[in-house]
Amino acid sequence: MEPCFLDPIMRRPENSRQPLVSADMRRSRPRFLGYGISTDAEGMLEWSWADERLAAAHNYWVATASAERGPAAKPVWGLWHDGAFVFGTGETSRAARDLGEDPRAVVHLESGDEVVVLEGSFEVVEVNAEVLDAYEAKYGIRVPGGSGWYGLRPRRAFAWRERDYPQSATRFDFD
Repeated sequence: MEPCFLDPIMRRPENSRQPLVSADMRRSRPRFLGYGISTDAEGMLEWSWADERLAAAHNYWVATASAERGPAAKPVWGLWHDGAFVFGTGETSRAARDLGEDPRAVVHLESGDEVVVLEGSFEVVEVNAEVLDAYEAKYGIRVPGGSGWYGLRPRRAFAWRERDYPQSATRFDFD
Protein backbone atom coordinates (compact mmCIF):
# COMPACT_ATOMS: atom_id res chain seq x y z
CA MET A 1 0.00 0.00 0.00
CA GLU A 2 1.28 3.44 -0.87
CA PRO A 3 1.15 6.15 1.80
CA CYS A 4 -1.85 8.41 1.57
CA PHE A 5 -3.42 11.07 3.70
CA LEU A 6 -6.73 10.60 5.46
CA ASP A 7 -7.62 14.26 5.47
CA PRO A 8 -7.93 15.75 8.04
CA ILE A 9 -6.08 13.38 10.43
CA MET A 10 -2.67 14.03 9.02
CA ARG A 11 -1.89 17.38 7.44
CA ARG A 12 -4.89 19.59 8.00
CA PRO A 13 -4.91 23.03 6.34
CA GLU A 14 -4.76 25.94 8.80
CA ASN A 15 -8.18 26.93 10.21
CA SER A 16 -9.88 23.95 8.56
CA ARG A 17 -12.45 22.09 10.66
CA GLN A 18 -14.32 19.23 9.06
CA PRO A 19 -17.03 17.37 10.97
CA LEU A 20 -15.91 14.21 12.74
CA VAL A 21 -18.38 12.15 10.77
CA SER A 22 -19.95 12.62 7.39
CA ALA A 23 -23.09 14.71 7.18
CA ASP A 24 -24.45 11.72 5.27
CA MET A 25 -24.17 9.42 8.30
CA ARG A 26 -27.27 7.31 8.72
CA ARG A 27 -28.34 5.82 12.04
CA SER A 28 -30.49 2.69 11.99
CA ARG A 29 -30.93 -0.68 13.61
CA PRO A 30 -28.44 -3.51 12.99
CA ARG A 31 -29.71 -6.46 11.00
CA PHE A 32 -28.84 -9.14 13.56
CA LEU A 33 -31.55 -11.67 12.79
CA GLY A 34 -32.94 -13.60 15.74
CA TYR A 35 -31.81 -11.16 18.46
CA GLY A 36 -35.12 -9.34 18.98
CA ILE A 37 -33.84 -5.97 17.84
CA SER A 38 -36.63 -3.44 17.48
CA THR A 39 -37.21 -1.63 14.22
CA ASP A 40 -38.19 1.67 15.86
CA ALA A 41 -35.77 4.42 16.86
CA GLU A 42 -36.52 4.43 20.59
CA GLY A 43 -33.41 3.56 22.58
CA MET A 44 -30.91 3.90 19.72
CA LEU A 45 -27.59 5.47 20.70
CA GLU A 46 -26.31 8.78 19.39
CA TRP A 47 -22.98 8.81 17.55
CA SER A 48 -21.57 11.02 20.34
CA TRP A 49 -21.88 8.03 22.72
CA ALA A 50 -19.67 5.88 20.46
CA ASP A 51 -17.31 8.77 19.69
CA GLU A 52 -16.66 9.36 23.42
CA ARG A 53 -15.81 5.70 24.01
CA LEU A 54 -13.55 5.51 20.98
CA ALA A 55 -11.62 8.55 22.21
CA ALA A 56 -11.35 7.31 25.81
CA ALA A 57 -10.36 3.71 25.07
CA HIS A 58 -6.87 2.56 26.04
CA ASN A 59 -6.76 -0.71 24.10
CA TYR A 60 -8.42 -1.59 20.82
CA TRP A 61 -8.73 -4.93 19.02
CA VAL A 62 -7.86 -4.95 15.32
CA ALA A 63 -9.07 -7.93 13.29
CA THR A 64 -7.47 -8.60 9.91
CA ALA A 65 -7.34 -11.53 7.51
CA SER A 66 -5.36 -12.85 4.60
CA ALA A 67 -5.94 -15.68 2.16
CA GLU A 68 -2.73 -17.43 3.23
CA ARG A 69 -2.75 -16.84 6.99
CA GLY A 70 -6.50 -16.64 7.69
CA PRO A 71 -8.10 -14.35 10.29
CA ALA A 72 -6.20 -12.72 13.15
CA ALA A 73 -7.01 -10.34 15.99
CA LYS A 74 -4.58 -8.38 18.13
CA PRO A 75 -4.86 -5.77 20.85
CA VAL A 76 -3.20 -2.46 19.96
CA TRP A 77 -2.73 1.01 21.31
CA GLY A 78 -4.17 3.67 19.06
CA LEU A 79 -6.04 6.92 18.74
CA TRP A 80 -9.49 7.97 17.70
CA HIS A 81 -8.46 11.21 16.03
CA ASP A 82 -10.59 13.48 13.83
CA GLY A 83 -13.04 10.71 12.97
CA ALA A 84 -10.46 8.03 12.18
CA PHE A 85 -8.79 5.24 14.11
CA VAL A 86 -4.98 5.44 13.83
CA PHE A 87 -2.39 2.91 15.04
CA GLY A 88 1.19 1.97 14.34
CA THR A 89 2.71 -1.47 13.88
CA GLY A 90 5.95 -2.93 12.64
CA GLU A 91 6.27 -3.05 8.88
CA THR A 92 6.76 -6.83 8.94
CA SER A 93 4.14 -7.57 11.59
CA ARG A 94 1.26 -9.91 10.87
CA ALA A 95 -1.16 -6.95 10.88
CA ALA A 96 0.95 -4.99 8.36
CA ARG A 97 1.27 -8.01 6.06
CA ASP A 98 -2.46 -8.73 6.29
CA LEU A 99 -3.42 -5.10 5.63
CA GLY A 100 -1.03 -5.03 2.67
CA GLU A 101 -2.91 -7.96 1.19
CA ASP A 102 -6.43 -6.91 2.19
CA PRO A 103 -6.99 -3.53 3.89
CA ARG A 104 -10.50 -4.43 5.10
CA ALA A 105 -10.62 -4.79 8.87
CA VAL A 106 -12.66 -4.53 12.04
CA VAL A 107 -11.72 -2.45 15.09
CA HIS A 108 -13.42 -3.27 18.39
CA LEU A 109 -13.13 -1.75 21.83
CA GLU A 110 -12.15 -3.98 24.74
CA SER A 111 -15.48 -3.70 26.48
CA GLY A 112 -18.30 -6.17 26.01
CA ASP A 113 -20.47 -3.97 28.25
CA GLU A 114 -20.21 -0.81 26.16
CA VAL A 115 -19.59 -2.03 22.63
CA VAL A 116 -18.29 -0.06 19.66
CA VAL A 117 -17.25 -1.90 16.49
CA LEU A 118 -15.85 -0.16 13.40
CA GLU A 119 -15.77 -1.67 9.91
CA GLY A 120 -13.78 -0.25 7.02
CA SER A 121 -10.48 -0.33 5.18
CA PHE A 122 -7.14 0.80 6.53
CA GLU A 123 -4.83 3.03 4.55
CA VAL A 124 -1.12 3.60 5.08
CA VAL A 125 -0.79 7.08 6.57
CA GLU A 126 1.96 9.51 7.44
CA VAL A 127 1.20 10.93 10.86
CA ASN A 128 2.03 14.49 11.84
CA ALA A 129 3.22 15.97 15.14
CA GLU A 130 -0.38 16.49 16.32
CA VAL A 131 -1.05 12.74 16.15
CA LEU A 132 2.30 11.84 17.74
CA ASP A 133 1.71 14.37 20.54
CA ALA A 134 -1.76 12.96 21.21
CA TYR A 135 -0.32 9.43 21.31
CA GLU A 136 2.35 10.52 23.78
CA ALA A 137 -0.22 12.29 25.98
CA LYS A 138 -2.41 9.19 26.01
CA TYR A 139 0.22 6.48 26.56
CA GLY A 140 3.17 8.34 28.12
CA ILE A 141 5.61 7.25 25.45
CA ARG A 142 6.91 9.09 22.39
CA VAL A 143 6.84 6.89 19.32
CA PRO A 144 8.44 7.76 15.99
CA GLY A 145 6.47 8.78 12.95
CA GLY A 146 7.55 7.37 9.64
CA SER A 147 6.34 4.09 8.24
CA GLY A 148 4.08 1.52 9.86
CA TRP A 149 1.11 3.80 10.58
CA TYR A 150 -2.42 2.97 9.46
CA GLY A 151 -5.67 4.90 9.52
CA LEU A 152 -9.26 3.74 9.17
CA ARG A 153 -12.25 5.97 8.60
CA PRO A 154 -15.23 3.75 9.34
CA ARG A 155 -17.60 2.77 6.58
CA ARG A 156 -19.98 1.32 9.17
CA ALA A 157 -20.08 1.12 12.97
CA PHE A 158 -22.15 -0.74 15.53
CA ALA A 159 -22.70 0.25 19.14
CA TRP A 160 -24.73 -0.98 22.10
CA ARG A 161 -24.78 -1.26 25.85
CA GLU A 162 -24.95 -4.76 27.32
CA ARG A 163 -27.27 -3.62 30.12
CA ASP A 164 -30.07 -2.62 27.73
CA TYR A 165 -29.33 -4.74 24.67
CA PRO A 166 -31.07 -5.16 22.25
CA GLN A 167 -32.89 -1.83 22.83
CA SER A 168 -29.66 0.19 22.48
CA ALA A 169 -28.31 -1.70 19.43
CA THR A 170 -27.47 0.92 16.80
CA ARG A 171 -25.89 0.86 13.36
CA PHE A 172 -24.13 3.86 11.81
CA ASP A 173 -23.41 4.01 8.08
CA PHE A 174 -20.99 6.67 6.84
CA ASP A 175 -21.08 6.40 3.04
